[in-house]
Parts: sequence; C-alpha cells; structure tokens
Amino acid sequence: MKNNILLTGIIYCLSGACILQARTWDVAPGTALSSVKAAVAGARAFDTIRVHAGTYREGGIVVDKPLVICGVDWPLLDGEHSYEPLSIRSSFVSVSGFHVAHCGETSLADMAGIKVYNAKNVYVFNNILDDNYFGIYLSNSINCQVSGNRMTAYGTAEQNSGNGVHAWKCDSIGIYNNSITGHRDGIYFEFVTNSHIVGNKSEGNIRYGLHFMFSHNDVYEYNTFANNGSGVAVMYTRNVTMRHNRFANNQGGASYALLLKDIQGSYMADNDFIENTVGIFMEGCTRSTLERNVFRQNGWAVKVQASCEENVFRFNNFFANTFDMSTNNQLVLNTFDQNYWDKYEGYDLNRDHIGDVPYHPVSLFAMVSDQMPYAMMFWRSFTVFLLDRAEKIIPSISPDNLRDNTPLMKPYVAVTTSK
Repeated sequence: MKNNILLTGIIYCLSGACILQARTWDVAPGTALSSVKAAVAGARAFDTIRVHAGTYREGGIVVDKPLVICGVDWPLLDGEHSYEPLSIRSSFVSVSGFHVAHCGETSLADMAGIKVYNAKNVYVFNNILDDNYFGIYLSNSINCQVSGNRMTAYGTAEQNSGNGVHAWKCDSIGIYNNSITGHRDGIYFEFVTNSHIVGNKSEGNIRYGLHFMFSHNDVYEYNTFANNGSGVAVMYTRNVTMRHNRFANNQGGASYALLLKDIQGSYMADNDFIENTVGIFMEGCTRSTLERNVFRQNGWAVKVQASCEENVFRFNNFFANTFDMSTNNQLVLNTFDQNYWDKYEGYDLNRDHIGDVPYHPVSLFAMVSDQMPYAMMFWRSFTVFLLDRAEKIIPSISPDNLRDNTPLMKPYVAVTTSK
C-alpha cells in the first residue's frame, strides 16, 4: 500500500512538472510558424497552441497528444469539402474559438468538422461550425463536454446529411448551450449513458431535434426543439429524465413533438408542447411518469397506443388542443389522475377544486380521424358535434376506462417554496 501511495505521488509530481513547463505556440499566416499541423507536431503534452485569424487549409489536422488549442479572432479551418478539418485522437484536449467549415463527405466514414476518437476529458467549446457533414462527433469517448458551439448545415435530405452533435458509445458526456440547425438530427445519442443535454436550441433540422437510441440513465432539460421535421425521438431506452424542455411547431403528416417508443421507467415533467401536429406519441412505453406538462394548441396532445401500460399522467394541463387524447384500442392500462382539461364540462359541488364526475378525453371523432385522416374535413361540423354528444351518452367505440376520475377544475400550478 505504501509503495502504491508513493508511486501515485511521484506520478502527480511529474505531471505537475510537465504542466509547469508547458509552452505556448503562436500560429499566424505570414510568420515563421504558419501551420497548425507543424505546431501540433512540435508541441509537447499539455502545451498551448494559439491560432490567430486567417484561413488554414491543411487537409486533416490530427491532435495526438494532450493540448490546449484556442483560436484568436475566429481562424478558419477549411476542410475544402475533402478532409476532416480537426481529428482529436488523444485525451485531455481542449478546442475553442475556431470557425470550422466544409468538411468532407464519404460513404466509408462519418466525417465531421471536429471528431473525437476513443478519448477522455476532451472539451470542445465556443466554436462556429458551418457547412459540415457532421458537426461535432464523439466516438467511444468518456467524460467529454461540448458547449457553446454554433452549428449550421444546409442539408435538404436525410440521406445526404449528418447530425449536428453525434455521440456513439459514450459515457458521462455533457452537451450544453449549443445552437444547432440544418442537420439531419440536431443531437444524436446511440449507446450513450449517464450523460446530460442541457440548454441547447435545436431548430430547423431535417428529421429530429434530438434522437435517442439505446441510451440509458440520461437527462435532457431546458432545451428548445422547434420547427424540426419531428421534435424528439426516444427509442429502446430506459431511465431517461426529460424536464423543462420546449417543443414547438414540429409539424407534418408524420411529425411528433416527442416520440416515445419502447422506453421504460422514465420521467417527463414541466415540459411545454406548443402547436405541434402531435404532442406525444407513445408506443411500447411502460412504468413512466408524465406530470406538470403543458399541452397547448396541438393537433393531438397525446396519442397512447394499446401497447403502453403502467404509465401515470398527473397534474398536466391541456389547453385548446384539437384532440386531447387518442388511442387505438379499448384496452387502457394507464392511470390519468388530477389533470386539467379545458374541455371538461363537469361540476364541483363540494368546492374541492376537483370535478365530481370523471372526464373522458378520447372523443369518437378523434378515433375516427386518427384511422381515417381525410375525415378531418368534417371537423367542427354539426354532424360531428352530434356524434360526440351521442358517444358521451352511450359509449360504444371510445374506451370507457380511459378517463380521469379526478379532473382539476382549474389549471394546475406548481407550488414552489423558497428557503
């Protein structure tokens, strides 16, 4: 044990000595050191490379040692549509202050403006990435952070576009306060665990603002997903926390603000769903809680498929949606408790702020139009009004057990306390 402690102390002392002796390299056009590649090759571990304003067309720059690399006045790393401008193949690397553009595109490899390979403790922050296939790509990496970057692409089709932030087989990473537009998916997670996505704006992307696949124990909160092909897809995942996000204007014939497919034990709270074709589409979801969410002016606020069970909806507010709820089967194995429904016409004789009669959020016409979309041409007609009234009196098609037995008379307002 004493020998181990002594060895650890020696390693820390040597590491500290290396850092104390670190040098700073200045790269600028027209000077003795005008090549970023040359600076990386000449630098020692933990040196700092400052790259001054200018355009650097050096093919692919590979960082293979711990370095701090920072841009001064936004130098441009130009991939010339042929190369990966910056490839990081070392742990303990920091990259900031660059304008990275025009990375190459190939079917044999996922090229990115900045790509991290098999590394730990890499920080990519405050960069501008423009017209890249993938923006920032983390591959098989641990404890990395991507923050404050602005990523813009100009894709027109899914098959010809990459993702803004792409993470594959990563653990404990953070994606913070980035702005992402024009990519296939704004943010993509596959086999990513114990990670956070916070404060990002993912807007105007071709497919999803955020796409989860097989990624467990993650948190995403305080993000905005707007005007994407669809908002967010969380698929084949467990234990995901989704809080304080804004889903807005994700519209189209096959568009969802939030698609939940085959997820387990997750938590969705305090999110806003505004003017989406479908607020939440749930299929194969189990043992999840949805509470204190606001659904406002959506086509369908929530679509719950019969494959969903043991989910709890409580304290959610539904305002001015065309349809509050829809399902594809009479069998309902989920719980709806103390939600506010603006279409509720019940009463509260004992004034406990809870309706005295249950509310059935699924209308006959909601189920008909879900199966036959062209029926929407009859929306707001007198015939549809009569059908819905008749269904409320003598239910025959809409599921009677999909009901809120304790509907709120007023919108739910979260109570906060200060210390």
